[in-house]
Amino acid sequence: METLPDYLRDGLDIVLVGINPSQYSVQQGHYFANPRNRFWTAFNRSGLVGHKVSMEQDHTLVDHGIGFTDVVKRPSSQASALKAQDYRQWAPLLKEKLERYQPLVACFHGLMAYSHYLRYAEGIKAKPQLGLQDRSVGRSTVFVVPNPSPANARYSLDVLVNWYCRLKDLRASLKGQ
Repeated sequence: METLPDYLRDGLDIVLVGINPSQYSVQQGHYFANPRNRFWTAFNRSGLVGHKVSMEQDHTLVDHGIGFTDVVKRPSSQASALKAQDYRQWAPLLKEKLERYQPLVACFHGLMAYSHYLRYAEGIKAKPQLGLQDRSVGRSTVFVVPNPSPANARYSLDVLVNWYCRLKDLRASLKGQ
């Protein structure tokens, strides 16, 4: 199966966790490659790394303490195409990765990504809210931002930027800055 690689290593501040890669992103070889996806614009406007980053530079963010992975690594045209079996297979593997690498923050893109992770990796049925979570994954604080997908037009670009600014503030707070 062709998919996007994980960009993970020890000592990361933040691991950004998507629900799964889009087929388009896999074809392009980069996270959030759909030109209609608002991730890169919101990420850059938040100042999380202090300079503009393009999708082609996604792999370089580990040098700035930020990694990428997904709840499910199987690509699809839309997240709604995922089945319970996908989550049963992949969510426990995500838990293992997060416990192995222990980022300061595991940031899930969207309530669906986090609630499916909880159900299939932790055995918890819950209806989480956006923001800081009461639960952690190992030593990692969990934070949930709105999914920046164009399919999630409920949140404006300004709202997305605000959530990434909150993530930036959380990272600074946890690092004592």
